[in-house]
Formats: sequence, C-alpha cells, structure tokens
Amino acid sequence: MSAEPRKAVFDVVRGMLKRGFRQTEIGELDRALDCAAGDEESCSPISARTIGSKGIALIKQFEGCASVRADGLVEAYPDPASGGDPWTIGWGATGKGIAPGTVWTREECDARLGSDLVRYAADVDRALGGAATTQDQFDALVSFHYNTGAVGRATLTKLHVAGDYAGAAREFARWNKAAGRTLKGLSRRRAAEAALYLGN
Repeated sequence: MSAEPRKAVFDVVRGMLKRGFRQTEIGELDRALDCAAGDEESCSPISARTIGSKGIALIKQFEGCASVRADGLVEAYPDPASGGDPWTIGWGATGKGIAPGTVWTREECDARLGSDLVRYAADVDRALGGAATTQDQFDALVSFHYNTGAVGRATLTKLHVAGDYAGAAREFARWNKAAGRTLKGLSRRRAAEAALYLGN
C-alpha cells in the first residue's frame, strides 16, 4: 500500500484510539495493511520476540532520519557507497517505491521503521532457532540484520547459536564494508552492536 492511503488509515485509527501509537502497534498495523494489499510475506505470523528500546535507539543513532527539508518533509537520498541505488529514506528504509524525489512525513518514516522492525525481528527469531538469547543480544542482531540483511547466512549467527558469544561478538567487525570499501560509519556501527551484544 502506498504512503498516502496508509497515512489515512493511521489517522483514522489514531483518532479512534485518541492517542498516538506505541512502537509495536505501528509495526503490527503496517504489517496488516501490507498483508491486506497482497504482500504474502507480511501475512506470516509475527515473531514473539520484539526489539527493545536499546536496539531501536542504536538503529536510529546510525540510520538517522536524514535529508529533512525546510518544510519538515523527509526526502530520499542516494546510497553513500554507490552514490545511487539503493535510495534510502527516513530511518534507513529502502525498496519498492523509494527513488529520487520520494518524500515522506516524519510520521511515515516512523511508521515504516516500526513495520520493518517487526519483520526484521521475525527474521532474527527464525535464524536463531530457539537458541538462548538475551534482549541485548537480540537487539544487536536485529540492528545488524536491519543494516546488512545477513543474519541468516552470517558466521556470527552460527557462533551465537553454538553458544560462542565471544566469537560471535568478534564477527560483527567483519561487516564494515560497502561497495568493497571499508566505511568508518559501518565500523562504528559494528562496534556499537558488538558492545550491545556483550551487554556493555
């Protein structure tokens, strides 16, 4: 569902509730709208695990809600490594419908983040397969997956599932490249994720 009809639904539900949305509610409502619009992946059961406040803060710290215009709207910007695709908007949102000239409200950025975090948390939950995981570890892994999309294939996930937490923490640092170049921002993010993973 495109941004405008989605915003209309959010406005109606907010009016019915007579309050703003909680982070989990944004994700669940966005997911339901995607399911209703025919996105079968969004119709799958929602993970019982959700990202916590530390993980959300970490993602927001490194994604930023960049390219805010003078009128308060947020516009899409090119990938820093490639200078083009994938175009990004809000809190690191990419994908269908996000291109040069795409503009969202801050509310739409927040709603998309909530929806994405539900999906990424479910991916991490599946990849862990029931392995013992603290909230800090889970949050770090969701942040890692949100940025890389690699939790299903990363060695750090295998090490975590095996209970080698020190080894898994060391693996974060390997994921600091984009377009073949080491990026300082990615190195800082991986260090922050590893610290959170270790409960620091």
